[in-house]
Amino acid sequence: MEQHRIAVLVRDGVLAMELGIVHRVFGEACDAEGRPFYEVMTCALEAGPVRADGDFCLGVEHGPELLDEVSTVIVASTDRDAVSVSEAEQSAMTAALRRVRPGTRVASICTAAFLVAEAGLLDGREATTHWARVAAFRERFPAVRVRPEVLYTADGDVLTSAGVASVADMCLHIVRSDHGASVGGVVARRVVMPPHRQAGEAQLIARPVVEDGVAGTARARSWALEHLDRPLSLRDLAEREGVSTRTLSRRFREETGTSPAQWLLARRLERARELLETTELGIDAVATRCGFGTAAAMRLHMRAVMQVSPSAYRRNFHG
Repeated sequence: MEQHRIAVLVRDGVLAMELGIVHRVFGEACDAEGRPFYEVMTCALEAGPVRADGDFCLGVEHGPELLDEVSTVIVASTDRDAVSVSEAEQSAMTAALRRVRPGTRVASICTAAFLVAEAGLLDGREATTHWARVAAFRERFPAVRVRPEVLYTADGDVLTSAGVASVADMCLHIVRSDHGASVGGVVARRVVMPPHRQAGEAQLIARPVVEDGVAGTARARSWALEHLDRPLSLRDLAEREGVSTRTLSRRFREETGTSPAQWLLARRLERARELLETTELGIDAVATRCGFGTAAAMRLHMRAVMQVSPSAYRRNFHG
């Protein structure tokens, strides 16, 4: 088995937590025999010590020449990316990113999107960055289609994430894209995080944890997961909680960052991926069990969200 090689490009001030998440998530992706799917290496604009955001340094063995040799490049962020990167550093970053071969996947973490955009890699593409820097990013890079509300974006072979916890979501998306939902689910369990936060979920959720004594939507969501094979309406969910549809919609967005309809679609797609990977059910039967009704409807949603048909997904990931 040939490993997928990933280079993480770091600079002085790199946020150690985000760097650690990248290494941890990809490091947990293995086949049934425990062989790692990824080799993750760290490089800098110049090999040698790189100071992290804490009181320690990283000993980085590779320089930018590593970017010539890998299949994925991830650009790590610093706290100064949006405000005080010198011309010399940006010039060195742009030169380093120009070493990346065509077809290589490029991803940015948090405000590193500023440096990737400055290098011209985000022009005409969707991108996001940390919510506090969105206005500055949009003003500086009008050619980029900014998605300020999402956890991460995936536009072809270029990805951007909002930073910190959303780095894990972006990395899990890459694992799922490369090796299927089953492997992604195993990795998520190993790093103790939910496997199903979608790219379009919000960076900022008004009430991420339900407070004691405050009614939420947990019953409705749990019931929906047990009945995904049915057509489920907003009224059905509201009745589980004994509230109006308007109240349920508001609470849903407060707790999940998305609407009931979007949440349901994401769960149906997850179930479809699982069944396509792990069963011999026909496409029509999978569509029925996931509540899409018809294979044509499931095909439409999978193409829109995942850019792949059910049959192609099964060919790639079944077994």
